[in-house]
Amino acid sequence: MTSVIKSIALQGLNGILVRIEVDISGGLPAWDIIGLPDASVKESKERVRTSIKNCGINLLSRKYVINLSPANVRKQGSIFDLAIAIGILQASEEIKEDAKIDDVIFIGELSLDGNVEAVNGVLPMCIEALKYGIKKVIVPKKNVLEASCVEGLKVIGVSNLQEVIDYLNGKIDLKEEKFNSQKILKNEEKYNIDFNEVKGQAATKRALEIAVAGNHNAIMIGNPGSRKNNDGKENCYNLARYDF
Repeated sequence: MTSVIKSIALQGLNGILVRIEVDISGGLPAWDIIGLPDASVKESKERVRTSIKNCGINLLSRKYVINLSPANVRKQGSIFDLAIAIGILQASEEIKEDAKIDDVIFIGELSLDGNVEAVNGVLPMCIEALKYGIKKVIVPKKNVLEASCVEGLKVIGVSNLQEVIDYLNGKIDLKEEKFNSQKILKNEEKYNIDFNEVKGQAATKRALEIAVAGNHNAIMIGNPGSRKNNDGKENCYNLARYDF
């Protein structure tokens, strides 16, 4: 059986709609991912297979061919894990064939225990998805806040693969996540370290203070041992961790 699931890839900030086509047939058992995938996409077959198994679903020993279309665009990252898993499950008839997913894109990385992990670039992906007429996006729970910033798009946050399966089969109902500006304003990271704990490095600290004040980016460059990174020594902090 064949199934087609949609996801989206980014080239810079431009989105490209990706069709995950899955075909399951007889013959020698194998998993092949084609369509110009990079190493992280090729590795997804192990994450997908194990996460499906840990959801209590035993896949038959068949030949699985996963095509990422268009084939002339390089696919990068782990963002296609969830879409590949859903495609395989629908082709295996674990998900209803009539599940309404024609205008849905799936974004998310799978862990081996079936959890759906956060990925980078969800906001521009959702913005670009609207240009392709996509009405709904299923994303990791941790990415819901940024995805909900896009008006006109129904955002569903999920925590694990089993939750997605039950939702598509109509066993559970997941609420649409609405944009909440107060959550964004309150979502401030707190750090337990301070510049006054760093010995020396006056010029470095001054440069970072200027970068913060002017909302500039900062990059630290130096020879090995110059303590630009956290090398495990006492009173040594990774100042480069701060995102300005």
